[in-house]
Amino acid sequence: MLPVSEFEERVLFSPHIPSAVNNLLQQAVAANRSDFGQAEQLFKLAKQTDRSCLQTYFALYKFYFHHKRLHDAESEIRAALEEAARQGGFPSDFRRLARQPLKWDLCANEIGLYYLYTLKALAFVKLRKQQDIEAQVILTLLQDLDPEDRCGASVIRSLAEAVEESS
Repeated sequence: MLPVSEFEERVLFSPHIPSAVNNLLQQAVAANRSDFGQAEQLFKLAKQTDRSCLQTYFALYKFYFHHKRLHDAESEIRAALEEAARQGGFPSDFRRLARQPLKWDLCANEIGLYYLYTLKALAFVKLRKQQDIEAQVILTLLQDLDPEDRCGASVIRSLAEAVEESS
């Protein structure tokens, strides 16, 4: 494993992240600059070290997205949605959640907000995969789940509208 130098830029994932997981994530970020394979293994090891640490899912799906591995990014996003729902005690199926938006106040806590943010990431990946209808469905449901747009889905919605206009 690569040591993270004190002078290298560190990434702040969360103040509550376990130190062992944070160390692995920091090493993965550092390795990402020069060794994609090692970075991927470190991100996966961080996730295996603590499967309940939502930041590991975030780091891995973002890693895949930046390397244009959209299928892998979507897989990690779906795993993140499942884990967040498990921790939050709400259904993982966003369609089911949207049918009862008042029952599930996803903006009430960090886990719910993480779920919304990750759902926004899924819409973005769908858009990048040119699955515009699926992206629109997710964005519409996000409006119901997060009417105040705390997760920032309006940015992706604007992007989707621009893509639709240019088609």
